[in-house]
Amino acid sequence: MSWLNVRYRVRTRAEDIESAACALALEQSVEVPLDAVHDPFVRDHIAGRVVAIAQDGEGAFRVDIRLAVATTGFDAAQTINMLFGNSSLHDHVELVDVDFPDGFARHFAGPRFGIEGLRRILGIPHRPLTCAALKPQGLAPDALASVCRTFALGGIDIVKDDHGLADQAYSPFVARVRACQRAVEATRRETGRLTLYAPSLVGAPKTLREQARIVRDEGVGAVLVAPALVGMPAFHELVADELEVPVLAHPAYMGAARVTPPLLLGKLFRLLGADAAIFPHSGGRFAYSSALCSEIAAACRSSWQGLRPVMPVPAGGMTIERVPEIVRFYGPDVMLLIGGSLLLAGDALLARTRDFVAGVESAAADNARSVTERA
Repeated sequence: MSWLNVRYRVRTRAEDIESAACALALEQSVEVPLDAVHDPFVRDHIAGRVVAIAQDGEGAFRVDIRLAVATTGFDAAQTINMLFGNSSLHDHVELVDVDFPDGFARHFAGPRFGIEGLRRILGIPHRPLTCAALKPQGLAPDALASVCRTFALGGIDIVKDDHGLADQAYSPFVARVRACQRAVEATRRETGRLTLYAPSLVGAPKTLREQARIVRDEGVGAVLVAPALVGMPAFHELVADELEVPVLAHPAYMGAARVTPPLLLGKLFRLLGADAAIFPHSGGRFAYSSALCSEIAAACRSSWQGLRPVMPVPAGGMTIERVPEIVRFYGPDVMLLIGGSLLLAGDALLARTRDFVAGVESAAADNARSVTERA
């Protein structure tokens, strides 16, 4: 019998932690008191077991539980259910990490491209990648396509939809995708340089499949999907069955899950097929610490289950003035995503975009020299 080793963080009193841990193990497995389990196979091979308990800060404990792999059925929804189904209803419990047994990932899509594949498509073997966001929501397709063209002329590697763009009356999906894809294609004919356009796919499974068909028909080179919005099982099926281009995973609604970002972005999103993972960099609009950002990037780029490493994409209120700092922090295997800071330039958007791209190239060169000198 194979096992999942699952780590939780539980906030409770010291005198209650053993009973809380045992209750957690049973809730995530058989969902009845152990005395109600009379079948020896179920008791020995299905019921969850508490492996370790350790203090984890004031009023909190790290709880390691062993759960049977067989209970997952190697299904995306059921795996998530067994990791953090009923127990997610307890606001004092957080899912921290999971150790999957060797070979578990072969039952799932995993990244089709990952870091290496993205670099190969773009023809950029070493430097950090650049990304810009089409904003604000409310613009018509032709206006968004104009911004997209400017970003492409400025040398951006990937231009993505803002995740708020869907199939609204002011920006219908088909019209927007067609206009923006034609914009990057026209720019490539002018400059000889490839920029990928990544439209946002969002909706119920039927809608997602239709959007994926449109993406294929229009020759689009990448997509943006928020797994927590569309549902992680639907995300997995979409990537495995409908898409043949790199997938950028957006973190919208992720904070509602009480699953640590390194686990969600670096393992679960990767397991289900994300090639790049967007998250807030420290010092921006969101309260992620530098330590947490470092953990996320390490989880995305780590060697894990034989799956391709995922490109970390720090974002969330970044400015071009912070580019040197961000490149030093993450190193070369990173994609820098900037939106509002570029759009503030107004009529000077093209010049500011070129400054961003040049800044990334310069910072990457400086960082490489610094690494060489230290060696």
